[in-house]
Order: sequence, then C-alpha cells, then structure tokens
Amino acid sequence: MGWFWSDGLQAKAHKQVSSHPTQNGSRSPPPGCPMHKHQKSADAINAPNSCPVKHSRSDFASSPTPELSASEFHGSRSYAKPRETMDFVEEPKVIEKHDVKAGVESQSAFSKLNPLNYMFRDLSQAPAPNQTYSLPTSREPSSIPRGDGDGNWEYPSPQQMYNALLRKGYTDTDVTAVDSMVSVHNFLNEGAWAEIMDWEKRFSGGLYKGWRLCSHGEQNFEKMVKKYGYEKEVENLSPSLVRFQGRPQDMTPKAAMFQVMGWLYPGAFATEPPFDRHDWYVSREVNGERKEIRYVIDYYSGPPEPTGEPVFYLDVRPAITPTGAAERALRWGCDVWWRAIGGDVREREKNSKPK
Repeated sequence: MGWFWSDGLQAKAHKQVSSHPTQNGSRSPPPGCPMHKHQKSADAINAPNSCPVKHSRSDFASSPTPELSASEFHGSRSYAKPRETMDFVEEPKVIEKHDVKAGVESQSAFSKLNPLNYMFRDLSQAPAPNQTYSLPTSREPSSIPRGDGDGNWEYPSPQQMYNALLRKGYTDTDVTAVDSMVSVHNFLNEGAWAEIMDWEKRFSGGLYKGWRLCSHGEQNFEKMVKKYGYEKEVENLSPSLVRFQGRPQDMTPKAAMFQVMGWLYPGAFATEPPFDRHDWYVSREVNGERKEIRYVIDYYSGPPEPTGEPVFYLDVRPAITPTGAAERALRWGCDVWWRAIGGDVREREKNSKPK
C-alpha cells in the first residue's frame, strides 16, 4: 500500500510517497487504486516496503476530502479519489560464491537500499529530465514512531516519488497526479496505524487486562478503561513501528476463508479478494522489555460511493501467533457475547432499579 522512508542517521530533512497496482492473476487491484500491489524481491530478504503516514486535510486541495471511519473493530474504511500509483523495488543481484567480483557488485547494489523498507536511499529532489510540472520537495512527517527511537517515520516528497517511478521504468506516470497519490496514500496508512493503536490499547498490558477492557464489547471500551483505572496506561502507550513488508502475493488465511465462504454463500460473504497485504512489525513494551508484534493488514476495495469516490476497507489484526490468536479471540468473542446477551440493555435495567 505505501512506503515509509528512512535515511538512517545520514539524512532526514524532507517528507512523502505512494505506490502502484500490478496484475496478480485474479487478485488484481481496482483501476487507479492508490495502494502498493507489487513486490518482486523484498520478501526474499525479509525487508519491508509499506508505510503509514499522518494525513493532513490540506493535502487534498486538488481532490475530494477523504474520510476515514471504523466499519468494524478490526478494520476501517476510507474514501478517496483514485490515483494511479506504484511501488518501486530494485531486484537484488545473485551473488555467486565463486565470483568475488559479482559479489562486490551485488553488495554495492544492496548498499543503495534501506534495509528497513527496501527503498532507494539516494533519490534526488531535482526535477526529472523533460519534467514540465513542478512537484513539492517537502517530506511529510508521520505520527508513527520509529522502532529505533529516532523520531517518526517519514514519506518521500512527491518529487522523490516521481523520480523513483521513473527510475523503475514507469515513464507513463501522470506527473500532475503524484501529489494527490501521496496524500491519499498517507491518509490510508494513517488509518492502518490507528487500527493498530486500538489493538495496542487493549492488549499491551497482557491478556488479562485485555479481557477486562474487552469484556463489555467494543462500544464500552472507554468505560472499561475508567472502571479499572487504566487511563494512565492507555494514555502513555508508546508502541513503535520497527519495519514493514509488502506481501501482495501471499493471501492470508482469513482472506482465503472469506473467498471460500463467498463461494458457498455468495449472498452473505461474496467479496473480491484483497488487492494487497502488508505485515507491520510493531515494538510493544512488555514487563519493561520490548517485544516485536506482527500485524497483518488486508486491503479491500468496496463499491464506490454515489458521489463516485472509491471505498477501501482495511482489515487490521495481529498475526496468528499463540498470543495474537488469543487477542483476536478475546476481542471478537467478548464483543459478540456482550451483544448476544443484550449487555447494554441489562446494564441500563440494572442501573435504573431503585437502590
């Protein structure tokens, strides 16, 4: 879907970027979708290439103002003007053990890429040859802390992103749309981080505290925070994004299950497969120590709004590890149970009885 850029300790003066859908059999993205769809070799070295970034409504001066609202506890939906965007990944060279020269050349190629997001380190802010439209060179800061503690993640500028697209051979990119691509991309990724924060607020303190906070359903989370005195813990929460990885060709088990259910019960479950999938690795503090939590994000497109804006759904949840599975079961199970027993009605009746 998107990219965060990091220049390590050498440079970090500017901010922004975007991505491009490519074909993947039946799992091709919708036309003009602003989400990253293709990654050739980043998975091979376990390096990420996605990004979430803080959205500013002023970024959408040239397109309708997007909105982002929770559709379910595990996902969000956003409205945004479509823009054709793309990711760029450099193919690593194969290093033969018997060929020292080839090995040196391969190391040189790898040295140009950031290992945290597999992006080029040295993209210029200068206009491309024959570029007739001026693009901003400022880089927008993210609200998402870096895992190394060195500030927040940043996006490349629109100019850097355009240069990267040209560098990968996408010479037909509409230069006038690049600025809007970046804004939409940043907006969607910020929504993904907001969903991750919702999970962290519930389970960063462990499964027992998570159960207490989830026990009265999604809509009563804030009440439970106050009831059990967890306000300070929730307010001082400090997760950070360590790295991220695009995996558009790897369908998650949940997405595959929805496809099967849609085949069996099309009236209730029919949906297009996700057009992208990302894994974000988040640093969570557990008993004074940092623990890495992997989150999985599926990106779906929905029917467009009557006004024409496309709709995208983000399904964000912890990966299926023993802890992640327990967190998902608690959050979903408690919400379903509370609604099934009429928990809110019972609470109102209980509180309305004379004491």
